[in-house]
Amino acid sequence: MAQIIDGKKIAEEILQECKISTEKYFQKFQKTPGLVTLLVGNHPASLSYVSLKIKKAKYLGYYEVQENLPEEISEQKLLQKIEFYNRQENIDGILVQLPLPAHINSEKVIHAISPQKDIDGFHPVNLGKMLINIDNTDFLPCTPAGIREILSRSNISVLGKHVLVIGRSNIVGKPIANILLQKSDHPSSNATVTVAHSATKDLEVFCNMADIIIVAAGVPNLIKSKWLSSKTIIIDVGVNKVGEKKKDGRTIPLLKGDVDFDSAKEIVQAITPVPGGVGPMTIAMLMKNTLHSFERRIKK
Repeated sequence: MAQIIDGKKIAEEILQECKISTEKYFQKFQKTPGLVTLLVGNHPASLSYVSLKIKKAKYLGYYEVQENLPEEISEQKLLQKIEFYNRQENIDGILVQLPLPAHINSEKVIHAISPQKDIDGFHPVNLGKMLINIDNTDFLPCTPAGIREILSRSNISVLGKHVLVIGRSNIVGKPIANILLQKSDHPSSNATVTVAHSATKDLEVFCNMADIIIVAAGVPNLIKSKWLSSKTIIIDVGVNKVGEKKKDGRTIPLLKGDVDFDSAKEIVQAITPVPGGVGPMTIAMLMKNTLHSFERRIKK
């Protein structure tokens, strides 16, 4: 039976660390980290996700600003909003919830956020720093940073290991591949990384070779248990809605990862569940990035 890696527990540890630090800073400086969230429209999943972020920020004692903007807001007005918050000294992080309506260029919006307040870690300046010298990066993208924390806090070394990353998105696949192959003193560095994707032939062969598989393909049960061994470690980033279920009188989505969890857990060394694995880490790292930005402001 595999070790089930509890991402929810690890995320809570990180949030508690942020809360303790925030309280200490407030006692000393009477200031707290500032986070603004810009939500365009009323996409149900975005509303739910933003509400959770707001709840966590308030729990940690952050100064939190939420702006719900109309679906029809122009790109220019959204960019003006971002520029306004770029100039606000008490705002350390700017989060524009994606996806955006079709008439707004998401890339232009991401580029408009100051790299010093880009707590999502999507700005080309921060991605470039990550690629060239990870130790000089202001912010790592939240989900890849969460994966790195899962590995290091679970005492899973990637040093010299063969890591297979399945998925090549700018949000997960490309960043985590670069993070893990970096030459660094961090325990989740110096891996040998292979990147596979939807066009990769003989995916089974690559899975057989890998010590650690990080899968973010968005295909439920893509990875079969017969491709795995007792030495395999699985980090499943996939969140796929495959139906609905009843819980406490409510109808909630039935979620599955990219790995056949029920059979894989009987074979592999360790695995993250879905839900409760990588998912909670994303918000925890968002809050940690906000705190990091605030600490830099305080030092100035």
